[in-house]
Amino acid sequence: MALTATHPATAAEGLRTRTRTRLQGRILLGAGLVLLPWLGYLAGTLPPAEAAAWVTLDALEAAALLAAGTRLLAGDPRHRAPAAAAATLLLADACADLATAAPGPELATAVAMAVLAELPLAALCVRLAAGGRRAGER
Repeated sequence: MALTATHPATAAEGLRTRTRTRLQGRILLGAGLVLLPWLGYLAGTLPPAEAAAWVTLDALEAAALLAAGTRLLAGDPRHRAPAAAAATLLLADACADLATAAPGPELATAVAMAVLAELPLAALCVRLAAGGRRAGER
């Protein structure tokens, strides 16, 4: 017996997919919003030359995350391009943080940010940019 759109198993799977998509969109949107006050903090605490570079990188991350999150929540398939951009920027940010951190607490903070925030968020963005396909799917 083939499953149809009215079959309970199909309806439940559709609900799970919509719930997962909403959650992923909210995560991206939330991460983008969290970066906004962070931009002000960076601008106010770093030397001007450093602030310009870090604020620009984080502003681009925020824009990509906000675009991907709002498009995902709206069910717009055009969420993939900003998700790919966000993944790239997050990976670059993690690498730059780790490469420029001084040994000690600064490096520990950079590692924590990479492992707990930037890399998991980049992985989610890569998955979304790829269309959520699993290995072997076409």
